Amino acid sequence: MIKKRPRLLPTPMLSALLLIVWLMLQNSVAPGQLLLGAVLAIAIPMLTYRFWEPQPDLQKPWRLISYFLRVMIDIIVANLQVSRLILNPRAKFRPAFIRYPLELEEKFPITLLSSTITLTPGTVSAYLTLDGRHLLIHALDVGDEQALIDEIHQRYERPLKEIFEC
Repeated sequence: MIKKRPRLLPTPMLSALLLIVWLMLQNSVAPGQLLLGAVLAIAIPMLTYRFWEPQPDLQKPWRLISYFLRVMIDIIVANLQVSRLILNPRAKFRPAFIRYPLELEEKFPITLLSSTITLTPGTVSAYLTLDGRHLLIHALDVGDEQALIDEIHQRYERPLKEIFEC
């Protein structure tokens, strides 16, 4: 469920990111830079919020950190697996398109899931059906289609459902 945001910080994560980026660009944490960065971090989201899609609330931010770490590790492992497949002249690829049934309903978590799949080497999210219930995924090597669907559900979709409680 999407909740209405308070007016001062309509997108707190974006505000925090803007402040961090501002301080990194200025290469300073001087009080003046902090104050100017805070003003920009509040003003920019307030001025642009009505042009954005409503975002679901982040219910369990600590789970987002573990999700991020899991995705990073999975990307490293998938890089090694794809490299081994490509460099092995006897390897037989079993590429396939998979129609993944989505349990997520909100656009933002679906976008995160789709991006996660695409960032992981060997898989690409190719299409979201118009009703938003299935994601078409291309995988480089698929031995068992149902096993891949179960793995994506367990490793990525279920944590996203917990993080955003959707």
